[in-house]
Amino acid sequence: MLKNDRLDQWDRESFFHPSTHLAQHARGESPNRIMTGGSGIYVEDRDGTKLLDGFAGLYCVNVGYGRQEIAEAIAEQAKELAYYHSYVGHGTEASITLAKMVMDRAPKGMSKVYFGLGGSDANETNVKLVWYYNNILARPEKKKIISRWRGYHGSGLVTGSLTGLELFHKKFDLPLDRVHHTTAPYYFRRPDLALSEADFTAHCVAELEGLIEREGPETIAAFIGEPVLGTGGLVPPPVGYWEAIQAVLRRHDILLIADEVVTGFGRLGSMFGSGHYGIKPDFITIAKGLTSAYAPLSGSIVSDRVWKVLEQGTDENGPIGHGWTYSAHPIGAAAGVANLKLIDEMGLVKNAGETGGYLNTAMRAAIGDHPHVGDIRGEGMMCAVEFVQDKTDRVFFEASEKVGARVTGAVLERGVIGRAMPQGDILGFAPPLCLTRSEADKIVAATKAAVETVLPRP
Repeated sequence: MLKNDRLDQWDRESFFHPSTHLAQHARGESPNRIMTGGSGIYVEDRDGTKLLDGFAGLYCVNVGYGRQEIAEAIAEQAKELAYYHSYVGHGTEASITLAKMVMDRAPKGMSKVYFGLGGSDANETNVKLVWYYNNILARPEKKKIISRWRGYHGSGLVTGSLTGLELFHKKFDLPLDRVHHTTAPYYFRRPDLALSEADFTAHCVAELEGLIEREGPETIAAFIGEPVLGTGGLVPPPVGYWEAIQAVLRRHDILLIADEVVTGFGRLGSMFGSGHYGIKPDFITIAKGLTSAYAPLSGSIVSDRVWKVLEQGTDENGPIGHGWTYSAHPIGAAAGVANLKLIDEMGLVKNAGETGGYLNTAMRAAIGDHPHVGDIRGEGMMCAVEFVQDKTDRVFFEASEKVGARVTGAVLERGVIGRAMPQGDILGFAPPLCLTRSEADKIVAATKAAVETVLPRP
């Protein structure tokens, strides 16, 4: 293709990139990559470089790139009706159909879905509805939200507070005072190496109980958690974790928000992570896999018991005072309908479990014995490799060595996109759910070569 050679200049002069070192980028000290195309699990930039996308964008392009069925659905909707609002009972065929499709797939006990644009605004909606719920029930003091350290729930004011990562708090005056954090269910980083998984689960439960007791259970409204920690390190929960946590929440009448922005619609080899781990939530947050990121769309799925209180609230106070201009946007909804059909037709939920399991097994076989590979973990189509200076005593590298970033860069040099996860030396993979075994082998081979280059064996 003919290049517009001023794009690089315009990018650095005009474009405010998220999660970027702004000064280095503006000065031209860090590379930029202008993407132009994609097909299946591969993307291509304007220089013609073809890369295997081992992170599905931001774990969102579940069906893979270039699916014409979704593109055509978007185009047809745009031609027919590009936009109409969903306020005061208005809907479109696409938004109503998608709501039905989502609820047909949702776990038992869920009632309705509210559509937004992204995971952050969906969790903002969830928190507002939690507060509304308790006000309707005449419990104005029950408003605090408990999240976990290393959890990721967005980067707004409330959602950035819920996120338990330093980068999203530092210099932003976050977290807000209604948000509290408890221990991350991160077994590899347990405080005592002698703890079994069951012991560590008991430790997490005790920490949560202690926080609730200190704050007062009458003040705690909800607990939010990802079924599997995502950006915090791609960490499956330890044995018995969700069962034990839910018992605490039920005892104190605390609502549960399952943030399934990453895990929803197949990534774990189950339609939802809630079903995968026996979670019975009051809210489910959805986004990424809802449209495979072909158009922006998110959702807040509310349970039967919450919905009844919301209805009561509008009987007492009139229409609910919440909405976005682009809620249930017809183009996003059309993309969602086509996407969910593709997930079913291509058998992607099953493939995520089977091929994702193969990816994790192959990764362990390839580098599990490396002296600087401390942990290889994953569930479904998620896989993480964590690097350590000393494997026996679990001594971590100094952050200044940037080991995780260096290995991720070496993987990229071999034609595979992985992600250096924050707050640790962690290489993450979350490929499109259409990954094949031969493509999984390419990810493993690139990772092995990169690790051996950056961290040569003694």
